[in-house]
Amino acid sequence: MTAEPEQPSGRRVIFIVAGGPLAEPRLLRDRILEVGPEEVVCADGGACHVLELGLMPQAVIGDLDSLPKASLDELTAGGCRILRYPPRKDETDTELALRYALDRKPDRIEIYAALGGRMDHALANISLLVAAAKSGIEARIIDGAAELFVVSGSAEIQGTPGEIVSLFSVTTEVTGIDLMGFEYSLQNATMEIGKPYGVSNRLLGEKARVSVSTGYLLVIKTGEKEAPEGGTGP
Repeated sequence: MTAEPEQPSGRRVIFIVAGGPLAEPRLLRDRILEVGPEEVVCADGGACHVLELGLMPQAVIGDLDSLPKASLDELTAGGCRILRYPPRKDETDTELALRYALDRKPDRIEIYAALGGRMDHALANISLLVAAAKSGIEARIIDGAAELFVVSGSAEIQGTPGEIVSLFSVTTEVTGIDLMGFEYSLQNATMEIGKPYGVSNRLLGEKARVSVSTGYLLVIKTGEKEAPEGGTGP
């Protein structure tokens, strides 16, 4: 997990812990203690991750089908807020957790344990980043060293020289793309679904900038410096 500089004083941050595999649990614990989020919100079985770290979340949301009774009892005894939903619902548990967080209008949301399990759940969770972007709230999925977020205006990327960053359109088309501080720069470019030429770009320094005019661009900062065989830049 790439830890960014400490949050500015007074900045409100909410963590969401989903129910997928958790990469490097100790680093999540360190991140919680470092940032001091306003709330740690768990999607159903994600609460087990937090309890195993010796911490208590502030809220658990979902149909609770992945939460053992012993864990539910521990959460209740610890004063955690339990928001139970019926199993037959239109939203995933992680979507419910995200909407709970968005309603509180934080400055930033960090989402953990949202990848690495079932492919359909991973794709669903990535799509939730668009919902956060539409709300004007910064949200990132963090999975070990990798970070995923959506750009709809402009964003600064912090990393290390040579680190791989891939960019994908998550709307039919993204226009007016400018990339500054990358090995492959772009100016007023367009990306569209079905033509993934934004794979395996690289940072030139510790900071870079992405901006777009229309659409939503998914940014994946991999934490890696060697491109997979067959990878290409823009």
